Amino acid sequence: MTESDTPLHTTALDGLHRSLGARMVPFAGYAMPVQYPTGILTEHSWTRDNAGLFDVSHMGQVTIRGKNGTDPAVALERLVPGDLQILKTGRMRYTMLTQADGGILDDLMVTKLEDRLFVVVNAGCKTQDIARFRAELTDCEIIEHTDAALLALQGPKAVDVLKALVPGVEALAFLSGAEFTWNGVALFITRSGYTGEDGFEISVPNASAEALAQALLAHAAVKPIGLGARDSLRLEAGLCLYGHDITKGTSPIEADLAWTISKRRRAEGGFPGDAVIQAQLLDGPARRRVGIKPEGRAPVREGAKIYADAGLTEELGIITSGGFGPTVQGPVAMGYVAASHAAPGRTLFLDLRGKPVPAHVAPLPFTPHRYVR
Repeated sequence: MTESDTPLHTTALDGLHRSLGARMVPFAGYAMPVQYPTGILTEHSWTRDNAGLFDVSHMGQVTIRGKNGTDPAVALERLVPGDLQILKTGRMRYTMLTQADGGILDDLMVTKLEDRLFVVVNAGCKTQDIARFRAELTDCEIIEHTDAALLALQGPKAVDVLKALVPGVEALAFLSGAEFTWNGVALFITRSGYTGEDGFEISVPNASAEALAQALLAHAAVKPIGLGARDSLRLEAGLCLYGHDITKGTSPIEADLAWTISKRRRAEGGFPGDAVIQAQLLDGPARRRVGIKPEGRAPVREGAKIYADAGLTEELGIITSGGFGPTVQGPVAMGYVAASHAAPGRTLFLDLRGKPVPAHVAPLPFTPHRYVR
């Protein structure tokens, strides 16, 4: 059997997506909705103005619990540059799994709970991530939650919708999480997301996922949103997509993610690639991830080369994400350029099918974040 013949996994909401008219596509080994009948532009704008419901159940959900008195935060710090020990119960942190040369193996969200960590990893990386946890964190118990779905409710009206079903969620601060119940069903909810908007991610048992999704969709402010709008929303928000903007070939410092590494971790190291990352923090990387705004209306896609001149002779880097920003009302992109050309406002030229498209380095995000602090 070839890889293309391998049956796709489905989430607990597969039947619901199809009943809502979703166009399903393969994504990270799963059948996932890329859009619904209203289309990507409408879904994008709806999320910015109201509340969008995303199925992100393909992501990996993992509990890490220490054995024999081991602090799981101390243990996981052996694999990531994030400061996990400083987290208070209920607080959440974005960090990365790194390798010996400073490259990024995956990015992940870590929430500190009373006696354990709750970790969400990317769908395409979860098999190797969990294998690595089990191989290298032998002083911890690693539990993959294959029995749970993950829903994301995003947008300015998300809090009003969710608190009507789950009272108390409105008290959650940004990047925090807690356990709740809904109709007797145990939920774990974080105030987080991938759109730049206020919102929540809800871990719910598979058996109750469709009922919860239907209850959320019954609210006039909520519509289902597919992978297409998820991508345009996160691009406008300047958020990295693993396998594109960050990879094994990019370091956290090149990716403009130095803010995720605390003073203590910078000084102490103790994670894979620490010497490379510490050197880049001190001396600066040779290239940097930047926001890029092409002139005109034509979007410039991933893989397009970036040049210093209209003759397309002095190559500076490559576009890693690009498309049309519905909120920005124009094309937006991210990519890596030589550090000498990374200052905001710097003029660049993009190769669009052999023609030079003028562009400039733009501050990220393209659309202001509206998280509730």
